[in-house]
Amino acid sequence: MPDTLGYRNRIGLVVPSTNTTVQPEPDAMRVPGVTCHTGRVTIIERPLHTEEAINEHMQMMRDGMGTAIDQIMTAGLDHLIMGIALETFWGGGAAADKVQAELAQRAGVGVTMGSTAMFAALKKFGARKIAILTPHQPRGDAMVKAYFLEAGFDVVRLKGLACKTPRLIAQVPQQDIRNALRELDGPDVEAILTVGTALPSGAVAAEAERWFGKPVIAVNTVSFWDALRRCGIDDRVYGYGRVLEEL
Repeated sequence: MPDTLGYRNRIGLVVPSTNTTVQPEPDAMRVPGVTCHTGRVTIIERPLHTEEAINEHMQMMRDGMGTAIDQIMTAGLDHLIMGIALETFWGGGAAADKVQAELAQRAGVGVTMGSTAMFAALKKFGARKIAILTPHQPRGDAMVKAYFLEAGFDVVRLKGLACKTPRLIAQVPQQDIRNALRELDGPDVEAILTVGTALPSGAVAAEAERWFGKPVIAVNTVSFWDALRRCGIDDRVYGYGRVLEEL
């Protein structure tokens, strides 16, 4: 029997405990009969400006993902979105595919990750020359850039906001995001990406598409699109950008 509210699909969101952006962004994009349900991976709010801190943060995230999946899947969900961006880029395409397969096996349902969802959307748009906005420190920026270079994209520009702690990412003002996107745009760029699931860029990215006349793909938006399409839901959602309106 389907849920009374989630009669078409029940999508789980696995997010870091410090993240206050992933849950509200997909909730705003939901379509009738689809419900979203959040499970959290416990991490520590602390500065991530050293290699040691980043490695410890990544290990804590990896250790906690399985527990969060086990907990949230007691709700009998139909699909999972990993609302954890950086870990899905780490190590390149082969590593991302391996993580996605392992998480899907543990969950027993399909899994969406930001990295592979962005790859799929860029392919559909036919965009190869890209610019990227991240909230990360330089080490994280390097991992994101390496993922896309390995996948065959030309990373024309990348701007990292170097947010000092995980919670501060969700506090980046939207005007700062607008300014950063303007810095990244140019005639040599075919699409712009915003990564970092805590970065509140969904609405700004949709707005920026109208200024630039090209795809501006926010990680939470493209992840929700990927989840819907993987679940056989073809509804178009308007007001959140071309990925949900056209693909």
